[in-house]
Amino acid sequence: MADYDFDVLVIGAGPGGYVAAIRAAQLGLRTACAESRETLGGTCLNVGCIPSKALLHASELFEEAHDGTLAKWGVKAANLELDLGQMHATRLEAVKGLTQGIEFLFKKNKVEWLKGRASFVDPHTVQVGDKKVRAKNIVIATGSSVTQLPGISIDQERIVDSTGALELAEVPKRMVVIGGGVIGLELGSVWRRLGAEVTVVEFLDQILPGFDADVRKEANKIFKKQGFEFKLSTKVTKAERKGDTVALTVEPSAGGNAETIEADVVLVSIGRKPNTEGLALDKAGLETNQRGQIETDHEFRTKVPGVWAIGDVIPGPMLAHKAEDEGIAVAENIAGETGIVNHNVIPSVVYTMPEIAGVGLTEEEAKKEGEVKVGKFPMLANSRAKTNREPDGFVKVIADAKTDRVLGVWIIASVAGTMIGEAALAMEFGATSEDIAYTCHAHPTHEEALKEAAMAVTGKPIHI
Repeated sequence: MADYDFDVLVIGAGPGGYVAAIRAAQLGLRTACAESRETLGGTCLNVGCIPSKALLHASELFEEAHDGTLAKWGVKAANLELDLGQMHATRLEAVKGLTQGIEFLFKKNKVEWLKGRASFVDPHTVQVGDKKVRAKNIVIATGSSVTQLPGISIDQERIVDSTGALELAEVPKRMVVIGGGVIGLELGSVWRRLGAEVTVVEFLDQILPGFDADVRKEANKIFKKQGFEFKLSTKVTKAERKGDTVALTVEPSAGGNAETIEADVVLVSIGRKPNTEGLALDKAGLETNQRGQIETDHEFRTKVPGVWAIGDVIPGPMLAHKAEDEGIAVAENIAGETGIVNHNVIPSVVYTMPEIAGVGLTEEEAKKEGEVKVGKFPMLANSRAKTNREPDGFVKVIADAKTDRVLGVWIIASVAGTMIGEAALAMEFGATSEDIAYTCHAHPTHEEALKEAAMAVTGKPIHI
């Protein structure tokens, strides 16, 4: 057998890929990572999770000053202006710092960065740019890209995807977001806070598919109160650019009379698809399923020995933190250790204001598996949220009626993304609602709402 250039070659340097490469190197394996971008970090760091959070935070600060929220706290802002250029500059600064940080970690851990697009030659050989590289183990971690809407051409000027929505040079007067999922609501929030009129067109009868029904309904109410307009059970059939505007033709999802919506910018945000095209998977002996994903076993092995896959290219939620955990696990499995990911405890977060987060089963899913007990506690009754003027939302704990084991936790709160970590940890350890209820929580904190919701499972919350 010919010698290998590397023990491990990771294709893709996104959250799953770069983490897998670093962990493999830490375990003493000769490791390389192939990446075609000019910078490391993949979609998440370059044009996804990180830059969107920078704009979300900046737009929150602007809105607090602009809508009088700060004035209610005695902080009066005079001659307030929006400097969108500076806002973008701060976003780019955050991206630059974090991507360079990964490059530093590669050097520190002796991970070789192979610059170029990779494709298989055979199960152990990959073409990267103008050279061929052989590796004993190859990890596919190529992530995902925006799903196109048939018949609508994205020009990144007036009709944009999530990447284009981060780069708008001016605040649109009217924005239409096609898709009421996480990305559409987050980016719609950014531009609404900065002054845009935002309409969300969603094919289904409610926003945030996959989230708990109570959360979806409450989120809809909150966003409407903030100024969002929703057209639910509605599909887009045509988008025609007319100079500096776009005419969208929409009609009921079930069929019916069409209408036209005029917008300055249209954001297409209907989901993402696995990046498997161009990899020449057939030369490695692989194919994709009907959803374009690569099937693996529990240890992330594909059907071809020595070829592994993680992150958005395999079944499961397309989340950066899922990919990161899988990156660590696959490296440990390759090294002969035991790497596992509990896919039943993967939190999801929507970084709007308030934030929306969940982990585990929805109430609807849990009821299909057996009898459940549910406890809810409103943030309005939480002392810290009330003091901070953040009354919207609630915490919901779903537990097995017989064992009291927590099956799911759903939160709408200003810091829901942080709060959900405690719920995930509790569930990872098999906690009951009583375990959470009898854990002392610091006062005054938002996290006390989780304790009270757990107490409500057995009908004994204190502050409602």
